[in-house]
Amino acid sequence: MSTVDQQRVRRGRTGLIAHDPSRALDGYTLFTPMFGDGTVYLIDMRGEVVHTWNMPYRPGLYGYLLDDGHLFYGGKVMADLERFEGWTRFKAGAALEADWNGKVAWEVTHPDHHHDARKLRNGNVILLCLRPLPRELHARVRGGLPGTEINGEIYADYLLEVTTGGEIVWEWRSWEHLDFETEVVTLQDRRAEWTHANTVAEMDDGNLVVSFRNISTVVIIDRRTGNVLWKLGSPPLAQQHDPRPLANGNILIFDNGTHRRDHPATFSRVIEVDPRNNAIVWQYTDPALFDFFSPYISGAQRLANGNTLICEGIYGRLFEVTQAGEVVWEYINPYFFDDPARPGVNNRVFRAFRYTEEEIGRARRA
Repeated sequence: MSTVDQQRVRRGRTGLIAHDPSRALDGYTLFTPMFGDGTVYLIDMRGEVVHTWNMPYRPGLYGYLLDDGHLFYGGKVMADLERFEGWTRFKAGAALEADWNGKVAWEVTHPDHHHDARKLRNGNVILLCLRPLPRELHARVRGGLPGTEINGEIYADYLLEVTTGGEIVWEWRSWEHLDFETEVVTLQDRRAEWTHANTVAEMDDGNLVVSFRNISTVVIIDRRTGNVLWKLGSPPLAQQHDPRPLANGNILIFDNGTHRRDHPATFSRVIEVDPRNNAIVWQYTDPALFDFFSPYISGAQRLANGNTLICEGIYGRLFEVTQAGEVVWEYINPYFFDDPARPGVNNRVFRAFRYTEEEIGRARRA
């Protein structure tokens, strides 16, 4: 047996790679290994672990801190994992809130929940969910690899707003509001799913922004009517993740770059889009174009100093860049776990977040 580690990322350097204290935003970075055991890590700028939360579920798929300092966490319920190829990886099933010591304040579960959930400002929870598309609509789904439906089913996304006691108070169904003529599955993707949402987030006005990977589309949904108020598709997007509303009204998006329609190369970038005119007003790509690419997962956070924290999720790479695109902090997740759907281990991270000393102090007191 070879003495060489066969995991490429682990064979290189992990942990803290680089740090420019004069230009990086001082604080703490929170991340959750995507296939981990439910441990959420908080590290300082030196890459040292300062706190962990031990959650009752494996990640489904990440956690983040609420304004009051509590941890909001999506957990993977280990049942009904065989719906279709991929469901094992991105199914969730539970959303909960825990204090600094991991004590759970409340928990909601739903068998259709996947990828994302957020606590809303009204105290309720929005769940990203998925279920079979009505059979009479199958013929309207365009694109994808022919014959790749799963047992005759095509799945599609819907949203549920629930109370922390589990009561459903609002529902939105993608097939009732999206356009089958323009929302076309990428030709290389399977028809087991039409939309494949990966993000739901609340905007300042209470409306919701949602990312649909398989149709390379981000939309803003009117919470009152359910209507789509704004849409950005392909191009410029290519199987994006994590649209985050910014204070200036723009939206920050991790544009993964798989199956681009407007460029022959596959590369990732982070873009800031002005929804008033769909202009890209800022973007980050690596100076060596192919050195930054995560075909799946990933995200980005605009920091208080104007820098951007980027999660290149497939490789567990977390790094901070300036407005000019210069790297001022970099860390490689050193925790590796088995992928439940294919052989081998990886250090993937779905999303990561930077918090200030003040925010972490609030979390400790909460």
